[in-house]
Amino acid sequence: MKFLDLAKVYIRSGSGGAGSVSFRREKYIEYGGPDGGDGGRGGDVVVEAVDGLNTLIDFRYQQHFFAKNGQHGMGQNRTGRSGEDIVLKVPVGTEVLDEDQETVIADLTEVGQRIEIARGGNGGFGNLHFKSSTNQAPRRANPGQPGIERTIWLRLKLIADAGLLGLPNAGKSTFLAATSNARPKIADYPFTTLHPNLGVVGVDGKEFVIADIPGLIEGASDGKGIGDRFLGHVERCAVLLHLIDGTSETIAEDYQTIITELEKYGGDLAGKPRVTALNKIDALDDDERTEARETLEAASGRRVYLMSGVSKEGVQAVLRALQAEIAEARRAEQAPAEDEQWHP
Repeated sequence: MKFLDLAKVYIRSGSGGAGSVSFRREKYIEYGGPDGGDGGRGGDVVVEAVDGLNTLIDFRYQQHFFAKNGQHGMGQNRTGRSGEDIVLKVPVGTEVLDEDQETVIADLTEVGQRIEIARGGNGGFGNLHFKSSTNQAPRRANPGQPGIERTIWLRLKLIADAGLLGLPNAGKSTFLAATSNARPKIADYPFTTLHPNLGVVGVDGKEFVIADIPGLIEGASDGKGIGDRFLGHVERCAVLLHLIDGTSETIAEDYQTIITELEKYGGDLAGKPRVTALNKIDALDDDERTEARETLEAASGRRVYLMSGVSKEGVQAVLRALQAEIAEARRAEQAPAEDEQWHP
């Protein structure tokens, strides 16, 4: 199945039905009077997050979604039938954006979460509604309210606990394949990973989800390579795993390239907790490992883990470091804020 994380959708809610102008006409009834019913309400357009979806590919083949109109009112005080709602089913983690692609209308992060994005029009009043002591035979009725027509964007941000960052060929897909049941494409050429992959990783009896995105290069924020369009998939992550190729001759520059792109991307992505790991150490001897580690520690100013996705050396230590950061982030989310605490 092809991965699609951005879709443009045209929606329209249903219009309300018109009210009816009708008078009671029955044999042996001297005074009939008005009996026009109200029009039915138009259907709403609703977006719902459902389980079992991980792409917006369905919206590649259908972009127009129109709810049903309400039925017109009828005689004998009969109200028209309301129009059926239309529900757009999207994966968990989908953002609903306005036409400008900047204004966030809703962020659906839980299964079953629903948001109404276009309300159907109300039905018009029939002439029975306008009957009074001074106007006992009204010949007027209201038309139904028109529906709402708008253009929205659906943008998917995968729900994952940890995200993988690094230059192309840093070993991200190899790491994901070595630690989970995910089977991303692995090859020795740039941009092997063309779309994000998810994998469930287990360590010490605990599981968490890792997201692998296509590699970044210098100038990704300006659209070079695949660009930074996939960085949104790691915005929700509690921790980032930054992998650096230990066989590279420019380790410090490689590290700084990714950090610069994170800062240019904006938001709080650059400030997220990070675990830095030197990958592919199976190709280095002891002296080369020490030299590479010291170089990276000097460039990053933080602890550097040594690991190899191929031989799996050091992988468990990296997973434990990720799990510790995830647990800390989850505790911080659950702790009540000081200003929300109750005071007598």
